Amino acid sequence: MRGRSSIEDYQVEFVVLCIGQFSGVPNIPEFPLGQGPEIFSGKVMHSMDYSAMDNNSAAEFLKGKRITIIGSQKSAVDLAVECANANGINYPCTMVQRTVQWMLPSGYLWGVSFAFLYLNRFSELLVHKPGESWLLSFLATLLSPLSWLISKFVESHLRWKLPLKKYGMIPEHSFLQQASSCQLLTMPQNFYDKVEEGSIILKKSQSFSFCKDSLIIDGEAGILKTDLVILATGFRGEQKIRDIFASPTFQKYIMGTPTSGVPFYRQIIHTRIPQLAVIGYSETLSDLYTSEIKCQWLAHFLNGTITLPNLKEMENDVMIWENYMKQYAGKTYRRNCIGALNIWYNDRLCKDIGCKPRRKKGILAELFEPYGPLDYVGLTPE
Repeated sequence: MRGRSSIEDYQVEFVVLCIGQFSGVPNIPEFPLGQGPEIFSGKVMHSMDYSAMDNNSAAEFLKGKRITIIGSQKSAVDLAVECANANGINYPCTMVQRTVQWMLPSGYLWGVSFAFLYLNRFSELLVHKPGESWLLSFLATLLSPLSWLISKFVESHLRWKLPLKKYGMIPEHSFLQQASSCQLLTMPQNFYDKVEEGSIILKKSQSFSFCKDSLIIDGEAGILKTDLVILATGFRGEQKIRDIFASPTFQKYIMGTPTSGVPFYRQIIHTRIPQLAVIGYSETLSDLYTSEIKCQWLAHFLNGTITLPNLKEMENDVMIWENYMKQYAGKTYRRNCIGALNIWYNDRLCKDIGCKPRRKKGILAELFEPYGPLDYVGLTPE
């Protein structure tokens, strides 16, 4: 009604957020005064704004433009292919990457399915795990050379199959590190075909700045003429959750620390706000079915069949997971990521619920068959 506030107050006992972290608040790079988008005569937009367009409008929007994409993750490579499809070699799309990523093509790796390399229990025996026993820790240390060999096995296939060296696109980090830090991406169909034909131009640079009608790419001679710059630079997921709260105390709690992720117990319940659950914020290699298992865990919690430990125990559990992430992804890593430990994580949830964590029939199947959504149908207490 006109003249009245549209804000309504509700008193609730529990809040569940299912808003994810890859939307809402775009991560926009900052520039020194006089070197940012304000001096650029073309158009600058974030990939979020482009994604909001319908397919027909988006295709027409790209046509006939000199386009530069900033970024190296999934949205960047998908956008590069869309631009190449729209304009071909007449208006090649330039993709500027700060960090080159390993990209998985469809199909097999030297004849072996990726799932058999990273999505079974044997693959998780090769790496250290949060809260593991001394025996599992000993096995992980003993088998770590095999983990390294599998990572190199995957990398060798990608080097052989794709012209990475030709275009200076060999990542500096290992495939294992990328998989463990939830930064693995699937390569769009025909991506390197577009690179070979010249409709996608790849550049690697740590920084760039704007001119009136072009970009200055650090390390490149000359300027890059461009009409449209699309920033595929990710999102500020923690800021989106923080801005939900009016309380400065809750805002501080939700942000964690500058060197840590948001403190979620079981990657679901905030340790200092136990009336708040967040589904879909923590990343895995298989987000959809892991989120489904989280929802089942949360349903049991709300039904009273699961109780939370005390604050100290929850924060200790969060710290154990954080130390695992920093061991494989780097000491400054602060994303909420389960990494390549889907089964180990799901085991924790199954034990909390009271259902059987081992879902296969037979020892060999339990060790070597990949785990997937069908293995977790009907999670009921034993």
